[in-house]
Amino acid sequence: MQPLAGPDLPHTQPRPMHWLVTAAALAAVVAAASFVQPPDATATTSGDAGTGRRAAAAPDPAKVTFPVDCGPNRLDVVTKASGDLDGDGTAETVAVVRCHTEAGTPPSGVYVLAQPAGAKAAPRIVATLLAPARKLSVEDFTLKRGVISATLLGYSTTDVPRCCPDVRTAVKWQWKGGKFVQSELPALSSTERA
Repeated sequence: MQPLAGPDLPHTQPRPMHWLVTAAALAAVVAAASFVQPPDATATTSGDAGTGRRAAAAPDPAKVTFPVDCGPNRLDVVTKASGDLDGDGTAETVAVVRCHTEAGTPPSGVYVLAQPAGAKAAPRIVATLLAPARKLSVEDFTLKRGVISATLLGYSTTDVPRCCPDVRTAVKWQWKGGKFVQSELPALSSTERA
């Protein structure tokens, strides 16, 4: 091949601006490609980093028989939340349950569920935070960073109608020293009389 005679053409000598534009275009292509996924793609996390094992799913309250006697009525799971409560790397589920009713305020139960090893094993109750026998109801239930919070509703006397709790106590449960510890939140505790 014969060399070209004459001066070099402008596009044959890259300048810093050329490299900057090329780098920006390449970054834009990589960024755009990160948003394009196959339609069946799902995000997963591994239960044990580096081993490829999948994290166990949080226990499903629908697969648990709760120790609550509702007579002819069904048991309702009013609310549930999942998270690693004891720091072992697996998710537990906290379920608030009560007997179904069309009127009144039935007592609630608050239970912590864990999934035993083995995919076919049913979840089991590992802690009872609030037994229905205490005749309290639950509202404002949350689970954040391993702390379970709720407002417990109760009655100051047996004369108070069962539809209208008049005692409100804010509580939290947290895993400490190998067990769940309940503490009352004094700033939010109150007794309201109608």
